[in-house]
Amino acid sequence: MEVESQASSKDQKPIGGRPAAAAARKKRARNICLVAIAVILGLLLILLILGFTVFKAKHPVTTVDSVALKDFKLSLDIARLRVLLNVSLDVDLSVKNPNKVGFKYTNSSALLKYRNQVVGEAPLPAAKIPADRTVPMNLTLTLMADRLLTNSKLYSDVLSGTLPLSTFTRISGKVQIFNIFKIHVVSYTSCDLNLDVMSRTVANQTCHYKTKL
Repeated sequence: MEVESQASSKDQKPIGGRPAAAAARKKRARNICLVAIAVILGLLLILLILGFTVFKAKHPVTTVDSVALKDFKLSLDIARLRVLLNVSLDVDLSVKNPNKVGFKYTNSSALLKYRNQVVGEAPLPAAKIPADRTVPMNLTLTLMADRLLTNSKLYSDVLSGTLPLSTFTRISGKVQIFNIFKIHVVSYTSCDLNLDVMSRTVANQTCHYKTKL
């Protein structure tokens, strides 16, 4: 009887061995998943903090450095009370990108206006401004005389000796942070100036700047 009991005890297996190992594996897998999720959330939090601090989107600054008269030709048709006028302005702009990433802007244009009427235009081709860089832009705005033929105020303005003109630029683009955040940015610049007909110089220039995120 004693031998039989020993044999039967050898045939017995540990109760709960396999379930315990399976439970341990599940626990390890769960812990790995939790750690991975915590790491991902931590990285996203760091990117979010950087996006709102160091890499926070800032609007580009467009500045009109100078406006100079390049060409000026004027003749009066007294019989018809008409003015034949050719004007070209050299406009020097500078666009500063204060962001820690590049700023891409789309095709745009600079406009020359006479009493809110567009009388000239110059293209601003699309480009990219690197981080913390200021890029100069040199434009020539030429007045299109045919657009002024029907303007009744031109003749009296020329006789008064002062021709009111204005320039306008709009630069629109995006600041992209970590290839995740894309922020649309628009910069507006307008300058009001008077063209002195007698001295053929630009006088009383006043510029206004506006940006929008």
